[in-house]
Amino acid sequence: MARYTRSLKVTAPADYLQPLLVSTLQSCNFETIYTTDDYLMARETPGEIPFPKLVTVEVLIDNSTTSHDETHLNFVIKNEELPLQANNHCYQMYDRVSRALEDNEHWELVESVAGLEAS
Repeated sequence: MARYTRSLKVTAPADYLQPLLVSTLQSCNFETIYTTDDYLMARETPGEIPFPKLVTVEVLIDNSTTSHDETHLNFVIKNEELPLQANNHCYQMYDRVSRALEDNEHWELVESVAGLEAS
């Protein structure tokens, strides 16, 4: 299973954070399949990619450390594909999502930590 993580701290109005996340993920070809106040799950839109390679994004919104509109977000981007190559489909989607998060004009990126793990 390929699995990539990213931790961010962003400055954005709390009321708009989840819609901004949904919109950002949609721009990367993901559809939201589950949301709560502190969690969001999205799946890559099926179509051209074989089912085992479809990527899932899980976002944990850490409301316990939110202050002055700064919110910690923890992303897990994964699929069932064995990461036999460094530039596999899951990594490509991780890179696409990472760039979309960094370039988002609706929030200020305060801190970003990337983690890569292949299992």
